[in-house]
Amino acid sequence: MPLPERHILSKSTFMYGNQCLKRLWLHKFNPTVRDEQDEALTTLFQSGTDVGLLAQKRYYGGIDASPIDAFHYQQSVYDTANLITRGAKVIYEAAFQFDGILAAMDIMVKRKDKWYAYEVKSSTGVREPYLQDAALQYHVITNSGIELEDIFILHLNNRYVRKGELDLQQLFTPTSVLEDVRNRQLGIASKIMELKTMLRTRELPTISVGSQCNIPYSCDFQGFCNKEAGIVPDMPNYGQPIIDKVGIAEFIGTLEYPLYFLDLETWSSAVPEQDGQWPYRQMPFQFSLHIQNEQAGEVQHKAYLAKSKDSDLLIFVEELLQSLGNKGSILVYNKAFENTRLRELKVQFEQHEGAIATIQDRLIDLMTTFRNKQYYLPAMEGSYSIKQVLLALLPEQDYTELLIGDGGEASTAFYNLHKNQDVGVVAEIRSALLEYCHLDTLSMVKILEKLRNEI
Repeated sequence: MPLPERHILSKSTFMYGNQCLKRLWLHKFNPTVRDEQDEALTTLFQSGTDVGLLAQKRYYGGIDASPIDAFHYQQSVYDTANLITRGAKVIYEAAFQFDGILAAMDIMVKRKDKWYAYEVKSSTGVREPYLQDAALQYHVITNSGIELEDIFILHLNNRYVRKGELDLQQLFTPTSVLEDVRNRQLGIASKIMELKTMLRTRELPTISVGSQCNIPYSCDFQGFCNKEAGIVPDMPNYGQPIIDKVGIAEFIGTLEYPLYFLDLETWSSAVPEQDGQWPYRQMPFQFSLHIQNEQAGEVQHKAYLAKSKDSDLLIFVEELLQSLGNKGSILVYNKAFENTRLRELKVQFEQHEGAIATIQDRLIDLMTTFRNKQYYLPAMEGSYSIKQVLLALLPEQDYTELLIGDGGEASTAFYNLHKNQDVGVVAEIRSALLEYCHLDTLSMVKILEKLRNEI
């Protein structure tokens, strides 16, 4: 059979239009105004690709029908049809096209003359956009003459904890969405007609900035739309300053010297890479610790940074326990994060269960004063994040000049270190990681000083 004509919509562009007509139009006709993609998002996309390739091994023996590039999907459609005719039992990246709509399915499996479709997702469950995505695939595949016995979202199992070799049967969970996607078919056909009509007119849709800009995904044309709408960042006035000296004094009165100012950094991956890890577990790799033995006393600093993401987590635990001593308050900013990481480590390393539990008992959340509005300035703009608090209290504590300026950047930079073979660049990144984490705990020291000065 001849190759089909170039498609009008793909699964991805259909989902763009399903979210916002304007996003689809810009993608098709003015892609140069797309926002610059950050490194963390690139890493996330790569993670999804890696999960998809791993899922193929769960259904071994398949034939890859993926195109050589994004401009040759019609060849992939032709190859898929050929493989089905020749009796293939498992096909990876099977492509189908109907009425100008292209859809590729990650894995197609034939059992007892019945076809089963698997769409792989790097999440740990089934979400609304996945159902709409699968409904379009079902529409295209079944109208191409292939009857599907069932269609699944194949997602990660967050109850799976790695021990030894990776168990792909345990790592992935197939969830049938057949009934749901069948119920969506009338809506899918209607939406396709709407999108095709919009594309034929070639007129930019008039759509105001709104919730659709971030639901279900963050749109990559927000910069263009905000500029078009005349939206610029502002500094709204959130009322008058609040300084509750009694409340602040009560908080400070709970502190016991020596004081330890602690910050942890973590990395995560979709696929568990170490024993004891599960999908997206936050794996600690670094801590910064400022120590003050008495009020107004000298402040000492300690730090730990793992050699790589493959470093033994037990080393981190033992370094942390040794550095934190056996008495004194441990101040953190957003206690829930550190406490959860400690709880996970306590379960994993039973030999240190008691010591870690003691550390948990000593944790005090420096964020409490700001969350409870005991100390509030309009410059905080209604937020009590450490960056916003610092901007209001200590504007000289500037993160903008750092090579690594937030936890997301730190996590991505550390995880990707193994990909860099340049010793000089690796050393620079490690230095930047230490500098960023150091500034976080030093900022906590200065925030507490500021609170003391108020009372």
